[in-house]
Amino acid sequence: MDYLTWLLIAIALCGFMAYSRASLGTFTIAFTLLMILGTSLQILSFFSWLLFAIIAIPLNVADLRKKYISSPLLAMFRNIMPEMSRTEKEAIDAGTTWFEAELFRGTPDWKKLHNYPKPTLSSEEQAFLDGPVEEVCRMTDDWQTTHELADLSPEVWQFLKDNKFFAMIIKKQYGGLEFSAYAQSRVLQKLSSVSTVLSSTVGVPNSLGPGELLQHYGTQEQQDYYLPRLVKGEEIPCFALTSPEAGSDAGAIPDYGIVCHGKFNGEEVLGMRLTWNKRYITLAPIATVLGLAFKLQDPDHLLGEEEDLGITCALIPTDIDGVITGRRHFPLNVPFQNGPTQGEDVFVPLSFIIGGPEMAGQGWRMLVECLSVGRAITLPSNSTGGIKSLALATGAYSRIRRQFKIAIGKMEGVEEALARIGGNAYLMDAVTTMSTGAIDMGEKPSVISAIAKYHLTEKMRNCVADAMDIHGGKGICMGPSNYLARGYQGAPVAITVEGANILTRSMIIYGQGAIRCHPYVLAELSAANNQDQRQALNDFDHALFGHIGFAISNICRSVWFSFTGSYLLTAPYPDQTRRYYQLMTRFSSNLAMLSDIAMLTLGGDLKRRERISARLGDILSYLYLASATLKRYNDEGRQSADLPLVQWAVEDSLYQVQQAIDELINNFPNRIVAKMLRLIILPLGCWLEKPSDRTDHKVAALLQYPNDTRSRIGQGQYLTREPENVLGQLEQTLEDIIACEPIFEKICRELGQRLPFYQLDLVAQKGLEAKIISAEEAELLTKTESARKATINVDDFDSNYLKAGQC
Repeated sequence: MDYLTWLLIAIALCGFMAYSRASLGTFTIAFTLLMILGTSLQILSFFSWLLFAIIAIPLNVADLRKKYISSPLLAMFRNIMPEMSRTEKEAIDAGTTWFEAELFRGTPDWKKLHNYPKPTLSSEEQAFLDGPVEEVCRMTDDWQTTHELADLSPEVWQFLKDNKFFAMIIKKQYGGLEFSAYAQSRVLQKLSSVSTVLSSTVGVPNSLGPGELLQHYGTQEQQDYYLPRLVKGEEIPCFALTSPEAGSDAGAIPDYGIVCHGKFNGEEVLGMRLTWNKRYITLAPIATVLGLAFKLQDPDHLLGEEEDLGITCALIPTDIDGVITGRRHFPLNVPFQNGPTQGEDVFVPLSFIIGGPEMAGQGWRMLVECLSVGRAITLPSNSTGGIKSLALATGAYSRIRRQFKIAIGKMEGVEEALARIGGNAYLMDAVTTMSTGAIDMGEKPSVISAIAKYHLTEKMRNCVADAMDIHGGKGICMGPSNYLARGYQGAPVAITVEGANILTRSMIIYGQGAIRCHPYVLAELSAANNQDQRQALNDFDHALFGHIGFAISNICRSVWFSFTGSYLLTAPYPDQTRRYYQLMTRFSSNLAMLSDIAMLTLGGDLKRRERISARLGDILSYLYLASATLKRYNDEGRQSADLPLVQWAVEDSLYQVQQAIDELINNFPNRIVAKMLRLIILPLGCWLEKPSDRTDHKVAALLQYPNDTRSRIGQGQYLTREPENVLGQLEQTLEDIIACEPIFEKICRELGQRLPFYQLDLVAQKGLEAKIISAEEAELLTKTESARKATINVDDFDSNYLKAGQC
């Protein structure tokens, strides 16, 4: 063995140890043995050992390492660490991490993913879906709701109260339903297939609102009084956070309260004088109890030494003098109850603070902890339910509607849009199922909730636009038979609420993900903020060298995966999905490496480089979306018929990951580092492509005829075959059209004519006269023609009906 051979072995050993994430001690022992081998073969000299000792001893002797390496770096870290506000810190501390942390660490455990239990409904939850949910869907007329009443009908409101729709999260000891997060999601998905107003009205009180806050933080007295009343519908709750001056920057709310003495109900009590001006508050116009977020001040030190106590949450009955509610906003022709509320110098006792006076100043922590749960349920579920129904409706319409003598669904341009709708419907349902399953396992997944909220509302908006393109004039003419236009109009509402999507993508997903999911960053930050210097140094030393090893490992893994194409990686299933797991593991290592290099080279400036942060967040997000898709495919028995949907969803997600990496490298501020990153991650350039035309064709075809895969896409939606249910009638028409096609072909063949596929009643008459078909077949053709016309026709009105105030 010569020196060059030994050196190559040393490099290979270092690479292997780094790839497998060996500890510093293991690494040192292995290299020591290699040094001994080199010495015995007279390859290494005393100088080699001296150099090895200079490096190895300080690293392995804890006291030396801490004194000469970790201590100076800790001081440097404290100087360059970006300032973090109290609200930012509380937001980062809120919630838990789950499988997204696996994706962030470069070595996702796919067996762990598939071992998570598949969410299921209890018999009670299923009965609620089959009973009250089905009934309220039947009762709701969306045209009446959105155009004539600008509200749900009184009968629907009463039904919702009587059947505890606003109490799905409230525990049974208070009379609530105490449903799982998964069940709540399924209820909202079904409601959204009928009316966005209906699903929003039910969703908000069961998401971020007084009920959720009371159960987690309320005093026993508050819980005993309010929760049973909320269950019975005697109280209608809302939660007021957003102010004109503080939307996405909720920590900057100007609304305030002053601790002082005053009279309440004739008694002198210690309380607060509150002043607020809120807007965009769902249910505020009709609320009887107002959850209010404000900044509490104690200038006279009546509660303690601190003057600025911070954000506080209180419950304010809306019948108190000075509380102003009742006016409404008009959000894009989707008129759910939403409006402003104000109050000036309103005095209430300190006991109105949720959790009592001891919870003064704890409001922001309370809010972000609850939001990490609610944000993963309401808007993602509403968006998913809408697109699931729309996927079936658009597929059916594409088969029924004909142009140029063929069903429009056979046109490649339409297929492309249909495939996006179908693939995303499958993916979105997978994400809501996996995310709510995490909540039911006890997690409070703040990063996942941000991913689900952003990406599912964006996919909803894009899918609705695709559906509108396919429907054309059918989609733009409003009326009782238009199942598309209100969703198209109202799509931006979901984009803006519960954290505007621009903010969520550019700041929240990666801002929280980098700190919460990274195995060492949070520990480093905590150590840097620790005032106990000894403990801080010990913690920082442990985190720092773990971080260094982690970073080196991901660089080595990324190089190896690029060199081998990641083909040598194992996957949990040796089928068509094997390649997906390999690529996702590769991209996971790339994400971990890119994160460390971005933090190292940009430091505190990364916080302000929002587009860099957004692209890193996109990588994490699309890996999560693909993971949820693969888990769904596995949980549902790996149905081969569903594979086109899986292929479309995963391949689109992986393509988006690659695009995010490419754009990040193209725009990385340090161009030398950027060139190095490209050489490591994309040495051959971008090679992944969008789902192929062949995959698009398969997905589009699945949506256009009844089959088990299509049924799984629309599982749980309101598709009852009733005259009042437009979507149910559309499903029936699709089946009838397909049943008529062979009858029509038989008539054309026997008559020797190529008739157009319309006026089927006249075709039936010809078939009967020629004795080609039976009376039953003629009846089916006639019935189907009527339904076909109803499908393609649009509503029209008397001119006076459309004048304001006439309906």
